[in-house]
Amino acid sequence: MEELLKALEEKDTKKVASLLYYKVDELSDEELEGVLKKAEELALEKKDYELYKLVVYYYHEFLEVDKISEFEELAEKEDTFEVKFHLADLYFLIGELEKSLAMYQSLLEEETTKGNVENVAEIYYNMALIVEELQDYDKAYELLEKAEKTYEELGAEDKLLHVRVYKAYVRFEMGETYEAKAMLAEILPRAVELGDKRLLAEIHLSFEEIFEEDDDYEAALQECLYAMLWARETEYYDVAFDALVDVLWQLFLEDSFDTVYNNADMFSRAFPNLREFFEGVKYLALFKDGKIEEEKVSEILGKIKDRRLLDLLEFLGEAEL
Repeated sequence: MEELLKALEEKDTKKVASLLYYKVDELSDEELEGVLKKAEELALEKKDYELYKLVVYYYHEFLEVDKISEFEELAEKEDTFEVKFHLADLYFLIGELEKSLAMYQSLLEEETTKGNVENVAEIYYNMALIVEELQDYDKAYELLEKAEKTYEELGAEDKLLHVRVYKAYVRFEMGETYEAKAMLAEILPRAVELGDKRLLAEIHLSFEEIFEEDDDYEAALQECLYAMLWARETEYYDVAFDALVDVLWQLFLEDSFDTVYNNADMFSRAFPNLREFFEGVKYLALFKDGKIEEEKVSEILGKIKDRRLLDLLEFLGEAEL
């Protein structure tokens, strides 16, 4: 909380946005309301519409306060690519997919006419996200190919590689599992050369999805480990952790408790800061498998002070077919 307030005082919009993303779950409603009010004022003062989008989204998601109409009025008044682009993304975040797609389509026509090639590529990519969500995988793949071609022409390798990872994932969604794996493997050496942590996390998260779909949970857990390691200090860490929890949930559902407790130490040693949580996972699985008494589980869980982690363990413990 103090770090967030300091960033607000320093008017560091990028840091405020990052801290909000990571800390929002830790704030009470009263604290969040106070922070969002200050962040909103800062975003409007600095015309940082990415931060403003985040503020409006959190008002909507956590406090049930609707500020979307204010964003719409602002977009109409400002009439710039940036503000309209972030409003379109906000529609996507709140589940208004058709409205988001319509705004992106309008922006695409405007930016194509103006010859703003990089903006066009960003629009193609974001439209692909929506179309993929609507399960029109062929159309999503087509849009990604357009984004890929544009970034190739611009020589923007960093963005190009991220598009190619997403292309591989969509190929998997189209049922082309082995081709998707090959596409990811092709990108992997370059990602390692560049040391791009976000890109490497994306690649391993994509592999994780593929292995999980194939019910190869041993491989999925390994990919979760790699994704979490690369994602440290990036916005992908929470995504990677959530992916791991999803795999663990499936394993508990299927009574594959040995897979859980045999792999838990791997995570405990890789992430000492979460050692007690992963010990909790291990002993919960051992208990479910009839290997230890309930008192031992209670003893281990008693060491965990983070309420969110305890809630996750309770969630896993309730898994049943």
